[in-house]
Amino acid sequence: MNPASIGFITGLTAEAALLKNTPFMVGVGGGTPQGAAGAAQQLIGQGVLALISFGLAGGLNPHLAPGTIIIPRYINHAACDVGLTNWLGGATHERIYAGDAIAITAAEKLQAHHTHRADAVDLESGAVAEIAARLGVPFAALRAIADPATRTLPPAALIALNAAGQIKPMPILWSILQNPSQVPKLIALANDAIRARKSLVLKLKTLS
Repeated sequence: MNPASIGFITGLTAEAALLKNTPFMVGVGGGTPQGAAGAAQQLIGQGVLALISFGLAGGLNPHLAPGTIIIPRYINHAACDVGLTNWLGGATHERIYAGDAIAITAAEKLQAHHTHRADAVDLESGAVAEIAARLGVPFAALRAIADPATRTLPPAALIALNAAGQIKPMPILWSILQNPSQVPKLIALANDAIRARKSLVLKLKTLS
């Protein structure tokens, strides 16, 4: 498949930046299923022939470390395209759960792991799969664990993104000022996100 005909949908502008020097078309969903759906439709309108949900993911399987690459066979119950999945290097895990809200606590993540039989969760993949299926375009996902299943997220990590998929710094700073004890958890989360982004960059080098 011609790389220039493949569209990558991300939630964050920081994830989109990882694709800067690749031949792929990129859409940013802003961290919501609705935004991801709109970005997917826009890329299809621009002529892409396949869609890939790309970026960071929350871990649901407690055995998966930060930085683990996730290439699923299924997004919820929707089967990813076999050819596109093989082009990514082949399925590494059975399922990504396409959530509509962030899994916050370790208990919530473990419950989702057992309920949905999924190894990871994100907010964009389900919308990408739905739009692709509706419009007859193959889809797959390439994600990396940034938030392990054993971690309960600190409050500042839940600050909403803006519509462009950019993190709002002032609300985060205010959250930290109100609750300084969350700083070590935020640092750990940031370090794990760095590991995940490095894994994605290395994987991209095998594709483009």
